[in-house]
Amino acid sequence: MDISILQWVGYLASVIIAASMTINSILKFRWINLAGAVTFSTYGFLIGALPVGFLNGFIAFVDIYYLYSIYSKKEVFEILEVRADNRYLMRFLQFHDKDIQKFFPGFAYKPEMNTVSFFILRDMAVAGIFLAHREKEHCLVVGLDYVLPEYRDFKNGKFIYLRLRDRFIGDGFKKVIAEGSSEKYTTYLKKLGFSPNQEGLYERELY
Repeated sequence: MDISILQWVGYLASVIIAASMTINSILKFRWINLAGAVTFSTYGFLIGALPVGFLNGFIAFVDIYYLYSIYSKKEVFEILEVRADNRYLMRFLQFHDKDIQKFFPGFAYKPEMNTVSFFILRDMAVAGIFLAHREKEHCLVVGLDYVLPEYRDFKNGKFIYLRLRDRFIGDGFKKVIAEGSSEKYTTYLKKLGFSPNQEGLYERELY
């Protein structure tokens, strides 16, 4: 049986909506759900199913509203520095280890390596963790830059590498070096201005 183009549009909309339900990140969920709702709304109007068209059109507007709220929201970013042997730090790493390994395969916590250890707080909620150590006096080498799924909108990274830039410079660092441990983390680094160096690592000048 031949499948019409309209049916394919309906199938595509269903797949997009279903895919959005599997996304942890609120931001990604809203964008993918928006694409599915727009596609489904278009499908509904094309086949004359007005309830389908109007309902999904309404869902699309809801997604747009929340996306606007997310991008325009003024969040308070802070850091909470912790000692290398902090019990909450170690429990946090243990609890999130499975997800951490997706971005940093083989990561194992080495407290003796830490020069910089802090949690990133967004409106006083823990959004991620940053661990790094000093190397060759002026290099800050990232050991872990992990962000919780619901906060993966690059705001954490921009806060660390842009707003904390003067702090790092004041501590004597001239550049930040990170290993592209996974494809997703490499994409993250590139979007934050890191470039590959001759050693196969990624670096970002602070000056």
